[in-house]
Amino acid sequence: MRRLVFLLCCCLHVLAVRAEPDCRIAYDLGSSGIRVGSDAGSRTVRTDIDYLGDLWADQRIDSTLPETVWAFRDLPRQAGFPENCVRVAGGFSAWRLALAVGTRDEVVHTLAKLHEDTGVAVLIVPQRAEGRYGYVAAETRLDGRLHTSHILDIGGGSLQVAGRDSAWGGALGQKAWNRLLCDQLHPGGHTPCNLAALDAEGLAEARRLMAKRLDDLASAVPGPVTLTAISRPVSQEVHPALRQLAAEGQVTAEAVDAAGFGLGAVQSAIARLAPLPEQERVRLTGIRPPFSSYLLSDLLLVEGILRATGATRLEVAELDLSNVPGLLADDHAFTWAGHYDCYLERLRRLGEAAYDADPAQCGCH
Repeated sequence: MRRLVFLLCCCLHVLAVRAEPDCRIAYDLGSSGIRVGSDAGSRTVRTDIDYLGDLWADQRIDSTLPETVWAFRDLPRQAGFPENCVRVAGGFSAWRLALAVGTRDEVVHTLAKLHEDTGVAVLIVPQRAEGRYGYVAAETRLDGRLHTSHILDIGGGSLQVAGRDSAWGGALGQKAWNRLLCDQLHPGGHTPCNLAALDAEGLAEARRLMAKRLDDLASAVPGPVTLTAISRPVSQEVHPALRQLAAEGQVTAEAVDAAGFGLGAVQSAIARLAPLPEQERVRLTGIRPPFSSYLLSDLLLVEGILRATGATRLEVAELDLSNVPGLLADDHAFTWAGHYDCYLERLRRLGEAAYDADPAQCGCH
């Protein structure tokens, strides 16, 4: 009798799978907001939600949940996507951090409630998968103009060094790295901080901290490595600042051009800017608040990555990328949407590794 019930359950499951809608909606839950796209339309819509700020307040993602529910429901309507689509959200840096600093039971409860309220299956996506999403998206958008082995994607909470065959990621995004440095060098102060007046000892401490955080990068991404930065902390802050400094003779002009810059230019800029107050950095570089607060920490971050990978130059591409295309193409993620209770049970038991488990082994529930 029990076997008959099991077979009936599986038959019903097969019928349900066959009856699933033939469109997908994907939500990219970044550290600062949500982007939504669908394979049934070309638009991508977004809204700003400060998940990192929410998490840092009490080590939980909780106060932003009403905004998330609204976004899950309303953004697809704004974009004109069909109603009857399978809906999957990728939880990236802030959500990985929530899983690391909180309890699994608490995170599972939050995700179960979001699914109950909206029908969206939120998966906590490992960084190597996020890196793969980014490289494929950059390769597609640059349409033959990506000539490096890897991309550097610096988000708010995490970064990825990602290629087609190897990738590495860490919780060292622009905001996260700045916060870490603030806590280390200016304990008790506010964040973001401007890391003002760093002397040789302060710079050495910052570099030691960075090297420690990047100690496994070289083994995960074996050389030779060439890099293209695709994110705004480089394209709209570091690169323009270096070009301005080069124009004023503050760094070697040959080390900076319209397509990118060399490691030597970064090191010269750090030496020039580190001892100065923020107002003077603004005057020299043209990078204004609030972005000027991150400039020195961004330079130290870029320097650390170049040194860790052995790359001597960073190419720069102005791209506005999201994880939406990669998530839409991720059959494994969308298979989990049909076994979401099982996914949440695996998440409680395995943590982030639940994403890599096999949904086919869930059986009938």
